[in-house]
Amino acid sequence: MLPDRFVARLRTIYPDRFEKILTTFDAPRRVAFRINPLKVDPDEALRRLRQDGLRCEPVGWYDLAFTLPSDTKEVLVRHPLFVEGCIYIQSLSSMLAPLVLAPQPGETILDLAAAPGGKALMMAAMMRNRGWLSVVEPGKDRFFRLKRNLENGGVTIAHHYMTDGRSVGAKCPAMFDRVMLDAPCSTEAKFKSYEPATSAYWSERKIKEMAKLQNRLLHSAIKSLKPGGRLLYATCSFAPEENESVIDKALRKHPDLSLLPIDLPLANSIGGLQSWNDRSFHPDVVRCVRILPDESMEGFFLALFEKGKNDG
Repeated sequence: MLPDRFVARLRTIYPDRFEKILTTFDAPRRVAFRINPLKVDPDEALRRLRQDGLRCEPVGWYDLAFTLPSDTKEVLVRHPLFVEGCIYIQSLSSMLAPLVLAPQPGETILDLAAAPGGKALMMAAMMRNRGWLSVVEPGKDRFFRLKRNLENGGVTIAHHYMTDGRSVGAKCPAMFDRVMLDAPCSTEAKFKSYEPATSAYWSERKIKEMAKLQNRLLHSAIKSLKPGGRLLYATCSFAPEENESVIDKALRKHPDLSLLPIDLPLANSIGGLQSWNDRSFHPDVVRCVRILPDESMEGFFLALFEKGKNDG
């Protein structure tokens, strides 16, 4: 069962889509994975997977992404391609963040909350292992898991820092061409009605705590961004306090920061909310994107900033 208060809030956030969205918490999604071109030729990887009886369905909007039935995950994690770092299991929604940020070869990139490393690994592949990729994670266990994943994935441009992301902006002002902040959140999009443990620690108090952390991390990310650079903020939460409200505060605090439109070839996406609890947001917040959960994708939130070239 999902928490009653969470369900009530979800109804308020998505009044016209509530019933359909609620059903997505009741069944396992298809397993999504991405081929890692740093370690294997994509055609060869597909050949090996299909040879071993895995019927990989392509994802139309990303040629390295595929899905499998939910009951094949255990088979996939034991497959040599997974063990060798040639494929990486990652939600489709999560893959959107690097695609929207679009890091380029030779650039200086920061992943401010990088563990377990899926987005950093994807960005390194997009950069073709050319440039500089700083990955930050404060927790010791998560940091070493991140390091292992990137090394296993063949990433050679990563520089690892076990530190609090809130301190990075002051240490590295205006240093990065692009910054990824997939912020720690209440993980509401990962709740499952048949797994009570997934939502056992949810509360509105936790949402407030997460929002406080997110605001500070985003401020640090903005400080670390070069003038003219781009910053991607993302969460897997539905809560407006963790999404539109955070973006609204950043836009009002940093007048030279602008939100760029995000164009995605997806039917299950809508713009950001214009208001919440009688509070109206900055008009540009509608340029954010909410990914609606469905049979193949988790709920997700994306906002793409650009820093003005005269920003101090």
